[in-house]
Amino acid sequence: MQLNVSPEVILSQLGYSKSDSSVQQAEKMISSTDNFDKFSKHIFSLNDHLKKMNAYVGLSNKTDYLKIKCDENDADAILKEFHDEVSHWADKYNVKLQQLDKKPIYYILGTV
Repeated sequence: MQLNVSPEVILSQLGYSKSDSSVQQAEKMISSTDNFDKFSKHIFSLNDHLKKMNAYVGLSNKTDYLKIKCDENDADAILKEFHDEVSHWADKYNVKLQQLDKKPIYYILGTV
């Protein structure tokens, strides 16, 4: 069964309120992300795993991609677990990421 992840589903599952601007931002993100439909349903499980690390998947205010972010002030062990979890998820679903300046922030660009 193919799950269709709409802008409204993205907003709801990632904890955003639905407004015209947030729906437009989610639509733009979906169209900018290569083969978004191939891995989109797995974004929500990643977000759930990251919550225990004080991290999340969310819309970016600076790009048209989803970002994966962890608080930089977290302990080294948490930051390592965060990077490992994100890397494992990306490898498992063949997702291309861009890390931002060696910080605990990634952009989801699409599939490899």
